[in-house]
Amino acid sequence: MQHVEPPFALIGAMHTIRIHLDPVDAANAPLLVAPGSHRLGRIPEPEIETVAARCGVLACLAERGDIWVYATPILHASAAAEPPARRRVLQVDYSAQALPAPLEWLGV
Repeated sequence: MQHVEPPFALIGAMHTIRIHLDPVDAANAPLLVAPGSHRLGRIPEPEIETVAARCGVLACLAERGDIWVYATPILHASAAAEPPARRRVLQVDYSAQALPAPLEWLGV
């Protein structure tokens, strides 16, 4: 399956929705986000650590059934769970905009 990255202006207008199927505590490798980083535009890889240090890092803990909604381009990461445990989520990346032709969204 071919996969492309849409223009950043389109990604900047998107939202990501995460529905937690399992609880995620600090030991279960929660999603880590750098608050406000989505307002900085595309961040080159060599600058990620500096931007994360400037913005700070927030661990997104969750209970089963919790829903997180965040700006798609926010800097985010997670580590491996210790000990390995379930951390299933249903993730939907939402865009109200169409892709520039001839590209098309694939999904629901």
